[in-house]
Amino acid sequence: MTQNSSSAYSNSQIYRRLLTWVRPHWRVFALGVLGMVMTAATEPLFPALMKHLLDSGFVAKDETDIILIPAAMIGIFIIRGVSTYASGYSMAWVAAKVVLDLRQAMFRRLLSLPTKFYDDQSTGTLISKVAYDVTNVTQAATGVLTTVIRDTLTILGLLGFLLYLDWKLTMIALTVGPIILGVIKIFSKRLRAASRSGYSAMGLITHILEEAVGAHKVVKIFGGQKYEAARFDGATNVYRRATMREAAAAAATVPLTQVAAATSVAIITYIALRQSAGPNGTTVGEFLSFVTALLMLLAPVKRLTDVSNPLQRGLAAAESVFQVLDELPEDDTGGVELQRASGHLKFDQVNFSYPGTSRPALQDINLDIMPGQTVALVGASGSGKTTMAALIPRFYHLTTGRLLLDGHHVDELKLESLRNNIALVSQDVVLFNDTVRANIAYGFAGQSTEEEIIAAAKAANAWEFIGQMDKGLDTEVGENGVKLSGGQRQRLAIARAFLKNAPILILDEATSALDTESERLIQAALDTLIVGRTTIVIAHRLSTIERADLIVVLEQGRIVERGRHGELLAQDGVYAKLQRLQRESLTGESLIDNAGA
Repeated sequence: MTQNSSSAYSNSQIYRRLLTWVRPHWRVFALGVLGMVMTAATEPLFPALMKHLLDSGFVAKDETDIILIPAAMIGIFIIRGVSTYASGYSMAWVAAKVVLDLRQAMFRRLLSLPTKFYDDQSTGTLISKVAYDVTNVTQAATGVLTTVIRDTLTILGLLGFLLYLDWKLTMIALTVGPIILGVIKIFSKRLRAASRSGYSAMGLITHILEEAVGAHKVVKIFGGQKYEAARFDGATNVYRRATMREAAAAAATVPLTQVAAATSVAIITYIALRQSAGPNGTTVGEFLSFVTALLMLLAPVKRLTDVSNPLQRGLAAAESVFQVLDELPEDDTGGVELQRASGHLKFDQVNFSYPGTSRPALQDINLDIMPGQTVALVGASGSGKTTMAALIPRFYHLTTGRLLLDGHHVDELKLESLRNNIALVSQDVVLFNDTVRANIAYGFAGQSTEEEIIAAAKAANAWEFIGQMDKGLDTEVGENGVKLSGGQRQRLAIARAFLKNAPILILDEATSALDTESERLIQAALDTLIVGRTTIVIAHRLSTIERADLIVVLEQGRIVERGRHGELLAQDGVYAKLQRLQRESLTGESLIDNAGA
């Protein structure tokens, strides 16, 4: 799938790569760090004030102390408030920018990936990666970094103050450090494994949702509610178990580190109490100040121990995100910039196999298609018709052989240049949740005039129903054109092809599954559309291709017959057999219709 899977990288490698997405916003990040430094610098001031108050017997020496000490307390918390706000807002801004940058990069990479990638992926999993996984990356990119920087600085400031008060007691307090680090290391691997399982489960949940919502009519008609509910329950339960494994590992670190810290505080308290009995013992102010600073250490230490959970979750999310970003885009190494092609296509000893399959999809295909010629590809399902058509816009690379357009191997052409010369109308019409205008002018937004769009709609016999809509061209068609009939959707797709005005046209089952009137209107539009274009027609309904200049019959990936309609019938071969079978099928349908009437 990927050239270098991100899962092969270590935590530090993934994290360093993640930080490269923070680097462009270093100025705002630096402002956030400055706020953290200021916050950390104020931490030792409060215990220092406590020491001063207690050592003086809580009695002010003069009027100045009465005013300055309360004012200092207020000042400390004002500085802390401003610096905390600055650091919090700055880091949130950086986090939002990182999410934005990653999402945009992922979406652009998805748009550039080859067809094979989508053959191997579920739509729901990809949606989950872009919509869900990327948001968790910020926990590692900025959230963890904020905690580490802020709390490390706080700990260093408080440790400096503790060393100043009593270095011996401070060294005893530090013995708890290795214990805490050991606990974190033990649970980090479990956290990351659980997080990775959680993201995989979330991808499956999104996939099941996407399928169930998209196929809701099929689910209802065939009573698939229980089956879909069981699938969804299973996926959500897998996610729950992964979440609980993550929660168990995260929850275990807190009490263990707290027990270690409390033991350290208890030992220090015991030693300090023993020292206070001596002639040069610890004063009340020093002891309470020391304990206050030590207790203030517990909160940042706890946050640092807790950081392993979001860090591992973020690293697992980063793995998922980088897997998409590491996918290799479509090869576009061709250097030839083809302007408007004449439409001369030549298949020269073409062989093609889909990755992971043993049987070739196409074998020894030799076919010369002249400019403006209409060539129909016929054959049983799986014979290779759609595969042949998919090779022309280079959705797949040939296994062996050559496919030439105007004498140029398609691999020599720039992808954009190649595909600018091709239009596609298929049975599975793709319309976007936008206006009629936007769907007809798709890919040419801002480049087509109102008159050109209307002319394309009229040529496709679509203007009649568009004109009857309340908002005309500005009518929203709904998700995949749900507000339109099948015939209307097909005519919009034909209008899109008219507007593109490409010299090569691929018609893939363009008139199937339609009522008689819609088929008549669409066939009339197609008859106009193919004039002067090299047209590849794929059709199961053989009556629609009788007037083709050349009919190519495929069987198990090979060309077994070629010729015009009358010639092939006269040969009484595969094509004639297909015609008889279809005629018998249509006759049977007619008898059933008459019986019903």
